[in-house]
Amino acid sequence: MTLVFSDRPDPERREDAPVTADERARLAELERENQKLKRINQVLMDRVERSMDVQGGAFSLFQTAIVLEQKVRERTLELERALRELEDSHRDLARAKELADTMRTRLSEAIESVNEGFAIFDGDDRLVLCNNKYLALWPEIRDRIVPGVRFREIAELAASSRSVADAYPRPDLWLAQRLAQHRELKGPYIYRLSDGRWVQVNERRTRDGGVVGVYTDITDIKEHETRRRERELAEKSALLQSTLDNIVQGVSVYDREQRLVAWNERFASLLRLPETVAQKGASFADFVLHHAALGDRGLSLSALMMPSCLVEQRWQDDTVLEISRNPMPGGGFVMTFTDITGRKRVEEALRDSEQRIRLVTDAVPALIAYVDADQRFRFVNRAYEDWFNRTREEIEGQHMWAALGDAYYEVRKPYVERALAGEDVTFELELPGDNGAPRYAVATYIPHFGEKHEVLGYFGLIHDITERRLAAEALADAKDSLERRVVERTAELTHLNEKLRREEEALRLAKAEAEQANLSKTKFLAAASHDLLQPLNAARLFVSALGDLEQPAPNRGLVDNIDVALASVEDLLSALLDISKLDAGAVRPEVADFPIKSLLGALATEYAAVARERGLELRVVGSHAVVRSDIRLLRRILQNFLSNALRYTPSKGGAGRVLVGCRRTKAGLRIEVWDTGPGVPRDKLGEIFEEFRRLDTPCANERVRGMGLGLAIVDRVARMLDHPITVRSEPGRGSVFAVTVPFGTYARPPRVLDRPVRSATNRLAGTRVLVIDNEPAVLAGMRALLEGWGCSVATAASGDEALAGLAEVSPDVLIADYHLDNGVIGFTEIARVRSRCGPDLPAVLITANRTAEVVEEAQALSCQILNKPVRPAQLRAVMTGLVG
Repeated sequence: MTLVFSDRPDPERREDAPVTADERARLAELERENQKLKRINQVLMDRVERSMDVQGGAFSLFQTAIVLEQKVRERTLELERALRELEDSHRDLARAKELADTMRTRLSEAIESVNEGFAIFDGDDRLVLCNNKYLALWPEIRDRIVPGVRFREIAELAASSRSVADAYPRPDLWLAQRLAQHRELKGPYIYRLSDGRWVQVNERRTRDGGVVGVYTDITDIKEHETRRRERELAEKSALLQSTLDNIVQGVSVYDREQRLVAWNERFASLLRLPETVAQKGASFADFVLHHAALGDRGLSLSALMMPSCLVEQRWQDDTVLEISRNPMPGGGFVMTFTDITGRKRVEEALRDSEQRIRLVTDAVPALIAYVDADQRFRFVNRAYEDWFNRTREEIEGQHMWAALGDAYYEVRKPYVERALAGEDVTFELELPGDNGAPRYAVATYIPHFGEKHEVLGYFGLIHDITERRLAAEALADAKDSLERRVVERTAELTHLNEKLRREEEALRLAKAEAEQANLSKTKFLAAASHDLLQPLNAARLFVSALGDLEQPAPNRGLVDNIDVALASVEDLLSALLDISKLDAGAVRPEVADFPIKSLLGALATEYAAVARERGLELRVVGSHAVVRSDIRLLRRILQNFLSNALRYTPSKGGAGRVLVGCRRTKAGLRIEVWDTGPGVPRDKLGEIFEEFRRLDTPCANERVRGMGLGLAIVDRVARMLDHPITVRSEPGRGSVFAVTVPFGTYARPPRVLDRPVRSATNRLAGTRVLVIDNEPAVLAGMRALLEGWGCSVATAASGDEALAGLAEVSPDVLIADYHLDNGVIGFTEIARVRSRCGPDLPAVLITANRTAEVVEEAQALSCQILNKPVRPAQLRAVMTGLVG
């Protein structure tokens, strides 16, 4: 009897296929088991041969041996099966290696076919693969650029071999900048090679942390730009020269070497310069020497040599020149020479005329003054100086309120305004006298009109009438009798009572009109919310669809900024809508008992990410108390407290903190929000609850600065719920905003405030969606957004149009607007479509109407409801849940 163990190799196995460590261990184990079975077989055979006797016991032993041989054969077959499985694994591994080699070859060919230089670096910044165009950029070091070399080594070789012209004269500075660009990957970089070529580098990060770089030769573009700049420079030079030639002043421009580079003919003719001084390239020293040779007939050398000046100087033939010298940023300077002879003569004539006028006005006993349209004193006479005991230098040029004082100016202010409006005004004044006794005067303001009948100022004349006024008062006192005074006083009281009654009636009517106007405004805002939110809803849909597309870095920033701006508009409209609903009484509280920890836990989860983003520590201390309130409106109060605390609290290097806690009081549970922000001044605590009132408090994040409506909403909601609001604040240390809520007797499960957003990755692909909306912009935005999620979208402006399209395809989800054309509402169209497609068709209603009636009707029809403007993430979560 012979036992055979098969250990022949697999004929299909490749001899050069690599053997893994697991396969080698498995082969060794099978060989050990094969040797063990051989030893067992040999021992059994020896025992059979030794135990044979003449009584026939050998036959039973032979049978035993046969049984053992059968077991050994079974184990051998198992071993052969294991070997075959191992050979199959070797064959699959060889195929995978061959496929990998093929893919690597194809990748290399694809990279070589790229027109730009291409290089890939792994997560350790080592070169994995590059094409010949990349190596051609570095002819001096291409032999040293091999797979495995680090990017830093390549950059150092490029700098040290003078391959990059921009690296000199500071190769270390260029190397540091290039390595920083390679780490940050903020955009394309451009540098010039030593052979004159220009290269633009675009680098992107791979998923494994590596970097892919594309090196584009833009030499032609740079040369074109250089030629264009030279052409533009020539055009600008011609334009500059033309401009200079048309200027009435003499102009000369000297460069940093103080050589004449530009001038006009007026410069040469006005100063009577020879051609050697007024020609291109002439030095400024030649100009100075020329005037030094003229002596007294030349310009002042001290003025010419000053770095910056503005001087007037007498020139030949009694000409007066205004000389200005101004330095240029890049070196050099500009000099201008203006002939101001005529202006100086006019000034001298005006001074002579003013002197004669002063001689006349100073002799007049009345107070005379002239005030311009800006209410500045431009002229006063000597009598004016004597009356106010101030010199004219202290009065002229001053504003009236500064020269006269606030008290005296307020008396004159209405008459000044009438005079500056073009009206002659006469009124009486009471002025202080020398001995403290009042003096009386009559003032007359006469407007001064210009050529176009505009008011340039007014003339003021004041006459002293103290003696006349005192005599008149004494005469009046002597003539008046007591009886007449009583009659007059009685008449005055009667007239005053009638006037007060009329004013009270007018005040009552004005109050009623104001209340009616406020109510009309509130109703208008509530009614117009749908029209206001429609275009905003479309814009948010378009921006979300645009954000799902791949965008360059600059465009991505614009998309993010648009999204932030639309979010601000959305918050403002929502706040205005909430205030209008509160003022109109459209919000009805739904008071119930609930545990406060259910609300505080949701707020802690909602604002934890915001606090981390702003570097603040947010701590929410729970409570087991049961309160009685409207959980939705109470949440709105606490949300505003938390939003303000996180918005205005600076991080202070990680020390900024916001704490939410509860205190039990006799009046109820006081929920407090503490922050370490800048605080609110004590005299401003009442203003912060007014609409659109924002204090000049530095905001920790100006990008999300509030609109001044949050606390106004809090005040209205708190008064509706009868929940007292308290504020304590210390400037520089922080604030505490608190609301006191009455205790409840038992807790029932609160309404769900937030529904967790489920991941919708690849869950909506292929979903057929029907959208009904009467706004074309909203339909276009919905189509762009949903198609970006992989959905198949059909749109309709009405229910009839939607029903007509159902013959072609049946939708998986129906989305309808609440307000449609001709007074049709979305619930009606949803019912019509369901009658055709089945009552179980998932439907989503989008509306700006937040009333309880709409919510109840949506629940009755088994419709999901979303409020405008629709948040794309919320829409995607709802659709994913409906499809799932």
